[in-house]
Amino acid sequence: MTSPTPPLPRPAARNSSVKRVAVLAAVADVALILLFAAIGRDAHQRGGIITGLLATAWPFLAGAAASWAALRVWRAPLAVWPAGVGIWLGTVAVGMLLRALTGQTVVLPFVIVALLALGVFLLGYRLLAAGVRRLRARRRQG
Repeated sequence: MTSPTPPLPRPAARNSSVKRVAVLAAVADVALILLFAAIGRDAHQRGGIITGLLATAWPFLAGAAASWAALRVWRAPLAVWPAGVGIWLGTVAVGMLLRALTGQTVVLPFVIVALLALGVFLLGYRLLAAGVRRLRARRRQG
């Protein structure tokens, strides 16, 4: 009588986990870009809460989407490099280009603020996630 073979790991379970992380990372990126736009609009006391927010945010959201697609970020959405850095710089670069093309303000101080704020937002949670992963790995080892 032959012994039963052990079950193979289920790739579907891993794929669903990777997809879930990618969806959550995309949602986090969108939420943080919207937060950036909301803070900026509030600081400058601009009206039109929802429409104004979307008018400010859409170029950056388009930049993030383009970066996700160009870099295929869904493969490792929480990686600081290249995913996080690519999304951060792509979001700002494409966002500023679209703002300029549509007649919105693009001045050096705003570019600097956008680089700093979106860098903190889009890289910050990825750095935190990397730290949590390292902590968990250390706990498993010892």
